[in-house]
Amino acid sequence: MPDTLHKELLKETAQQIKKKKAVYGEDINIMDFKLPLKNQHAKINTPSELINTKEINFLRKSGFSDNDSRTSGSYLQYDFDTICHNSRTPGVEVLPIDEAWEKHGDWLGDYWWKNVAIKTDKYTAEVELNSTRGYFIHIKAGTKVIYPLQSCLFISRNFGSQNVHNIVIVEDKADIHIITGCTTSVKAGLHIGVSEFYVKERANLTFTMIHNWEEGFYVRPRSVTTVKEGGTFTNNYIVLDPIKSLQLFPTTILDTDASARYNSILFGHPNSHLDVGGKVILQGSRARAEVMSRAVSAGGTIIARGILEGKGSNIKAHLSCDGLILKENGQIHAIPELIAKRPDVEMSHEASIGKIGEDQLNYLQARGMTEEEATDMIVRGFLSVDIKGLRPEIAAELEKVIDMPKGF
Repeated sequence: MPDTLHKELLKETAQQIKKKKAVYGEDINIMDFKLPLKNQHAKINTPSELINTKEINFLRKSGFSDNDSRTSGSYLQYDFDTICHNSRTPGVEVLPIDEAWEKHGDWLGDYWWKNVAIKTDKYTAEVELNSTRGYFIHIKAGTKVIYPLQSCLFISRNFGSQNVHNIVIVEDKADIHIITGCTTSVKAGLHIGVSEFYVKERANLTFTMIHNWEEGFYVRPRSVTTVKEGGTFTNNYIVLDPIKSLQLFPTTILDTDASARYNSILFGHPNSHLDVGGKVILQGSRARAEVMSRAVSAGGTIIARGILEGKGSNIKAHLSCDGLILKENGQIHAIPELIAKRPDVEMSHEASIGKIGEDQLNYLQARGMTEEEATDMIVRGFLSVDIKGLRPEIAAELEKVIDMPKGF
């Protein structure tokens, strides 16, 4: 990694940075979690070799497929170790982040920590000071990728910490869908993920993240995306399984004629705390953005934040949040915010929070369902939204994830 970055970071001591609180939301003590050891997991050539492993069901629940023929490439990391990385498509490069620096250090410095500031908070600083790898994905100009590229970050050590730095570069006129899953086979841990996305002119990136953690996990993603002229970025985020604390607020900056769409599907289990949102800065003229979230609380706290900032001329943007509370101790906070800096912008927002209607329950119970079965069906229908930008085969896979038992 570049020594200059460490020198910049250490202008403030590591101890000072670690005392910083998060930019927003709940704070935690990083020192409660252990860094993983190196070379603890055997490497494989392709995901198909995972079929007989005990972790395969965890991986599948996070959207990771062991069917090589349905992907354009794969990246799989267990704790610190990258056990598999490959590309089945010309023009697509997939590498561990440290190997990418060794190979492309002459130009990769133009992207390394350029979207996300190292000293944003103690979590970003921790990723640079105590990195446990991450992935580098590079889609060359003009490459149209038919099948999705997949990645998965897996934690197998109880109370382990995984601090990853990811960089994705989609060059001019390229088109790619990346499905990233994060999952675990243990009960407690910390995952910090810094992701920097660069979408070039008239390029298209759809990024689908499926989190499948456990009830003792703390998760702190930090990501920023820049979209150049005429580019599009679609960000789909799904978390349906129990988790102790989640805090993310990705930011996208749009150039002229660029567009972005955020789709979040959230389920808050008892004792969980989800602070989830997104910010889109419409910097260029005629930029477009839409931010949508569906949130269900079954006893957990969900904070759904959204900020649209209109800087460019003739921009259009909309923000919406729909919430459903199933139990008395559940909480949903919808916090939409619009910032307009020109008179010729069109920006709007809407938010609604409620409960399952008695008429819906009575209708389904009258047709032979129990109250639990009726509630289950209504919640699944609420979460199963039409996410624009997904290819049919990916939409079908996501429906399978939503349809898995969640303990509603």
